[in-house]
Amino acid sequence: MTIVVPALIKRNMTLFALSQSFTGAGMQFIYGLGPIMIVGISGSSDLAGLSVALVGLSRFLVSYPIGKITDSFGRKPGILLGLALAMVGTCLIAFGQDWSNLAIVIIGILVFGMGMNAAQQMRVGATDMFPSALRGQALGYIALGTFAGLILSPAVVNLAERLAEAGLGKSLVLPWLMLPVLIIIGAVLVFFVRPDPKEIGQNLRAYYPGYVEPPHPAGKRSSFVGGSLMKYAPTRLAIAANAAAQGNMSIVMVLTSLVLQHHGHSLTAIAWAHLFHSAGMFAFSIPIGKITDRIGRAKVMYPGLVLTIAGAALVGLTTSYIPITFGTFLVGIGWAMTNVASTALLADEVETSMRGRAIGTNDSWAGGVSLVLSIITGPLISAFGLPASGLFAACVAGVPLIMWGLDHAKARP
Repeated sequence: MTIVVPALIKRNMTLFALSQSFTGAGMQFIYGLGPIMIVGISGSSDLAGLSVALVGLSRFLVSYPIGKITDSFGRKPGILLGLALAMVGTCLIAFGQDWSNLAIVIIGILVFGMGMNAAQQMRVGATDMFPSALRGQALGYIALGTFAGLILSPAVVNLAERLAEAGLGKSLVLPWLMLPVLIIIGAVLVFFVRPDPKEIGQNLRAYYPGYVEPPHPAGKRSSFVGGSLMKYAPTRLAIAANAAAQGNMSIVMVLTSLVLQHHGHSLTAIAWAHLFHSAGMFAFSIPIGKITDRIGRAKVMYPGLVLTIAGAALVGLTTSYIPITFGTFLVGIGWAMTNVASTALLADEVETSMRGRAIGTNDSWAGGVSLVLSIITGPLISAFGLPASGLFAACVAGVPLIMWGLDHAKARP
């Protein structure tokens, strides 16, 4: 049966994707410039993973509460609140970097990360507006919008370097001062999304005549209980896979920036390497989403983990620009497969009224794992070197595969 997507929903998805295209550059700055900023101000390579750790902490702190807000009041209020927080955070980062004040930079990254992670409720809104057979593809469109925004990142960094060379500011400050303009445009686009995606999700049959919502094994209760996601094997494994892929990527992002800087590459070259990583994360999101809808969530999620393992090994065990960049690309595409598939699976398993908290729980676990692994990355690099850190990232991504194998072994008669 062919499902026809109504024009109103296509319009809303276009607005969401465009919003992501304007706001997406900011997270690229955290991963690409953050480690360099922190090490530069603190003078300690042990703190190299702090910026990525702060993003993980912000995700851990905000994901479930913002999910509760969007479940109660709608997706748009939560997204707009997130973008407002991101505005405050980017200004704090710029001032802190300009004054070489580590405390202000840390607060700024934390606030900015909370805002941008709260705005990720756009993914929940996307799953609200589509039946289960199209949810992977819907998530792909949102991710593609993010990639369009990340293409701006190297251009903004390059412009900042040129302005800095002309004496008009500092190269690590100017990108953050340019970002608020993009965030404001993104917020305006979200404002024009109507009706709220949650309202659409609770009335899908009004938009897709004849559609019957499938059962939700992990969310049968009238009130959401986060523990139910961990008791049900498919959702438990989805959360574990997403957290492992995020943790793997957090380590690799720290390694990529530091290795390339160590070998004398410019900020622009580092930004381009991270763009290739982002291409893996987002450029193939629509075909990944379509394949996820066609062959099933698990058949995309677990191969994604395998790719993150291969990518982490390349980043950790090689030293030249091309293999490191290719490794970070593999980590990106592996993360994309795991993230799209796990998010779609969770959206399938819980009702619209609880979906924000369910996906928020998924993001909180990912944020917690990212936080812990990012904090230990700096000391790990200092104690054992870059190769050991890359191998450790590969081992992290292998944990859910072991869990999956054990679950299948138990299920056999």
